[in-house]
Amino acid sequence: MNGSELAEERPSGLRQRIKQALGPAGVFFQGFLEHPRMVGSIIPSSRSTIDKMLEPVKWDECKLFVEYGPGVGTFCRPVLDRLPRGGELLVIDTNPLFIDYLKKTIRDSRFHAVLGSAEDVEEIVRSLGHEQADYVLSGLPFSTLPDGVGPSIAAATYRVVRTGGAFLTYQFSTVARDLTARHFEKVDTGFTWLNIPPCLLAWGWKAG
Repeated sequence: MNGSELAEERPSGLRQRIKQALGPAGVFFQGFLEHPRMVGSIIPSSRSTIDKMLEPVKWDECKLFVEYGPGVGTFCRPVLDRLPRGGELLVIDTNPLFIDYLKKTIRDSRFHAVLGSAEDVEEIVRSLGHEQADYVLSGLPFSTLPDGVGPSIAAATYRVVRTGGAFLTYQFSTVARDLTARHFEKVDTGFTWLNIPPCLLAWGWKAG
């Protein structure tokens, strides 16, 4: 092994050791290192953010819950715990590292992890036998997505959400909330300090 190869090997080995030592947080950290523009934070969301974000959901009416950018599943288990027996959770991510991890660690027949883009949510939802989703949750960093991708995702999300459903976003800037407001008739906002960094929450409701 020459010096150049050794230099390449050391960072890779260090990332692997960090990932193994930290468990899910290590996988999340590796995902951030590999695709920093597609991961909103270097650490997963706090329990306070999860509870506050999911509080308005009417779980007894939820047949399909969709999440964009699930990471290592920080929201997945809380959603599955709240979903009725007949409900389903679909998560979509462009990072194969996260999708592989979720498929290996979440054993629930109601759970579906798909490698793909949130821009294609309508097609992916139909592939599961649904026409629309009740709720869509996103922690995607809309402020750093490639040009045109954020608006495309927001428009597709409005089309796929059923009347009375909602688009739920949490981010560290106002970009996701502002994109939501372009399409959804009503937008409620909130904020949580108990997150690193503090987080802006938004719920865009699709009116009848």
